[in-house]
Parts: sequence; structure tokens; C-alpha cells
Amino acid sequence: MVQIKFGTDGWRAVISDTFTFDNVEKVAQAMADYVSAQRTILKDREFKVVIGYDTRFLSDRYAELTARVMASNGIPVILSDRPCPTPSVSYAIKNKNLIGGVVITASHNPARYNGMKYKAYYAGSAGPEITKNIELLLGVNQVKREPMDELKLKSAVVIENIVPSHMDFIKRYVDLGSIKSSPLKVIVDSMYGTGNSYISELLKGGKCRVDTIHNIVNPSFGGINPEPIMPNLKELALTAKKGKYSVGLATDGDADRLGVVLSDGRVLTGHKVMTLLLLHLLEDRKMRGDVIQTICGTVLIEKICKKYGIKMHETQVGFKYICDIMGKDDILVGGEETGGVAFKNYIPERDGVLSGLLILEMLAARRKSLDRIIKDIEREYGRYEYRRLDMRVPDEKKKALMELLKTKPLKKVLDKEVVEVKDYDGYKYILKDRSWFMMRLSGTEPIVRVYAEAPSGKRALAMLEFGREIVEGL
Repeated sequence: MVQIKFGTDGWRAVISDTFTFDNVEKVAQAMADYVSAQRTILKDREFKVVIGYDTRFLSDRYAELTARVMASNGIPVILSDRPCPTPSVSYAIKNKNLIGGVVITASHNPARYNGMKYKAYYAGSAGPEITKNIELLLGVNQVKREPMDELKLKSAVVIENIVPSHMDFIKRYVDLGSIKSSPLKVIVDSMYGTGNSYISELLKGGKCRVDTIHNIVNPSFGGINPEPIMPNLKELALTAKKGKYSVGLATDGDADRLGVVLSDGRVLTGHKVMTLLLLHLLEDRKMRGDVIQTICGTVLIEKICKKYGIKMHETQVGFKYICDIMGKDDILVGGEETGGVAFKNYIPERDGVLSGLLILEMLAARRKSLDRIIKDIEREYGRYEYRRLDMRVPDEKKKALMELLKTKPLKKVLDKEVVEVKDYDGYKYILKDRSWFMMRLSGTEPIVRVYAEAPSGKRALAMLEFGREIVEGL
């Protein structure tokens, strides 16, 4: 059997290479075996799973196959009747008290990829223990597959639109009235993903004007990766600047991440997006709680937490680690450098639509431009510019890099002395001026990621070039 391995969030692979109908059924069977074993443990949950899917090539077919395998194993299924945001599936688990769920998506990965994410009973990403158990069940039992028509007749598979209940929650969480009464001009890029036109639909009937681009289904994502960062947001940035929009918002392929564009076309990093959301909840909403960010998080968050006397947790890259802490502690915000953020009093799950609306709520509350808010933050906490470089390299080179960093630890990055090293997920080097440099392997693609944060974009880019030279010198 071709090796099927779960990464930072589920199993992802290239369509028609490893991601085939046969392998999807094998993973679905392993997930079904895991769910069946949980029945006696999670007695307070309804023994039923919800299955959703994104706009990628054949995602609807893969979702139907997964539903068919689950139902054939005696597990009742709610199957989404349309492509839906990943948080719609997670919210359905919580709202309906279900035992779990599955999303067919490769999130922000290139169009040639697809994937399967298992969502646990707590309505969030499956942790390492769950994914390990599912991996151990691969190939143990033969795939069960009864005819779909018969399963529907027996009500073992029920087709349902799960998005409205998710949107109804967002209506209660966000002060939509304040946004609607604000004269904001907003441009939204759905990146041909499951974000659809939900933000504009939620804000109908007020002074706020919302226009949406790329809100149709296109499995090739217009030739770009559906990740809300540059260079994928060139059109959004140009439109925001030319059209004199107050702000541009972008949701990724499965609408759990957010990108933000200023009125002059500049794209904010995920770090700045999380910083804005945290400050909005702390200062405008007067909410409190701990904060979680990953190892490649920003110094800005550390400084904000210090000012407000808030505990900051740091995890490996992967939302499952954030999700785990959210289930144990009182967390206000948990997020990644890629623009995926989860919030208190919701579910332990990223949500691009909710994040976008909270950015608009912040603008309505402060009555300032986003550019002015960013300048206020820099004046109080300092300026930090983050950059990332992704380098596609063969497996042998990836192993050689990690071995080099382990056996010959860096003492300096450019002209700055290394004062601290974190090595629990790749290698992160904290420098004397609190800027940092990091190298790690992607958990979803054959890529080495190089990260840097410094007081200027020029300095951060120079650090990335330093990393590139290390990789190319192997």
C-alpha cells in the first residue's frame, strides 16, 4: 500500500497520485473504525458524523465516498449539500453534539492537492494521538461500501446544508449592526474557495458596502495557491488601491484563514492580523484570557501579553496543538502566522469569515483607518516585519539540512549574535536585538520553510537570503 501519512492537519496528497479514490476509501475506513471504537467512550455524544468538502477537483465525490464508507460501517452521516467552510463542519459537531466529522480539503495547498481532515468530538482539529490511532487502523479492515442509494433510503446518509447554522452563530458573535451603520467600503476575495459571498450576505442592508471577487467555483483557483498571502493577492491589492476601498479581506480555500489588505494595497502578515484581532478583543470588547501562538509567532504578541499581564502559550506549528490547549485553559485568542485564528466563546477552530468580520467590527468601533491603527500599534510596541520563504527541495536535502542545524548550531545570523535556540519544531534562533530567524520542514508539502522577523522588511529579507544560501549550499 502507498504510504499514507498525516501531517500538521490531516492527510494531504496530490490528486490521482496518492490521493486516489482507493486511498480515500482506505482512510475513510480507518476513520470509521476509529469512530466506532469511540462509541462506548463518548456516550454523551450523538453517534453520527458530519462530512463537508471544499471547491477542489472531485472534492464532492471524495466526500460522497467517505460518507458511503462511514454509513456502510453503521455510522449515520450528515453530508453537506454544497462546498462549505471548514468551520461550518466543526460548528455542526458542537451544535448537534456529534461524535466527530470529516472535511475533504487541502486548505491553502496548491490545486493539485486534496486532503482529509478529521474533526474530533470537541469540534476542532484532531490531535496527534487521534491521528496516530487513525494511521494505525489503515488497512486493518477491508473497506465496506454499500450502494449510496440504499444508504440514503435507510436515512443512513442525510444531505443537509450545514452553513446557515454556522452563519447564525456568527450573527450573534459579531456586532453586525455597528458594521452596517459604518460607511466602510470593503472588497472581499474568496479565492475561489468556500468563503463564497458570506461576508457580503451578512452585511446586506446598511451603509457598509461590500464587493466580492473570485466567489465562484474554480478547482484550479485561477492558477494561484488559495493561500491569502502575496503574490496570491495581487488582484485584491490592486483593486483595493484603485477602488479606494477601506480594507480588503481574503479567505483561503476552505475559509478558515484570513488575509488583510490595507487601502494602499499593502498586504498585512498573518502576525499583524492576529495582533489586530487580539487588541480588538482586549481593548474594544474588554475580553480577557490567555493567548496561544506557534513557535514562528511574533514578538508583538509577546509584548501585548506582557503589557496586559496575560499568559502566552507557545506551540509547534499545527492548529491541533493550539486546539489542545484551548480545550484545557481559558484562551482568548489562539492563532498561527498564516492568518488562522480561533476565539473565546466559540469553537477551537480557525474561522476566516468570523475573523474578517471582527476586523470590520474593530474599524467600526475605533473609527480610524486600518493604516492609522497599525501606526498606533507600531508607536506603542515597536515595528516588526515578518517574511517567509518556501523552498522546494528533495527529501535527502531536507534531512541533510536538519542534520547540519543539529550538529553545527548557528552562532550568528548575519551580524547578530544568537542568544537563544528553540529546537522543538525545526530550529528558531533568537538574536540579540529580539529579531529572529527560523528554518523548519513543512508538514504538508515537500518544502523547507525559512522565516524571519526584524525591525525592517529589508533586514528580514536579508535573513531569508542567509537561509537560502544555507539550503543551496548543501
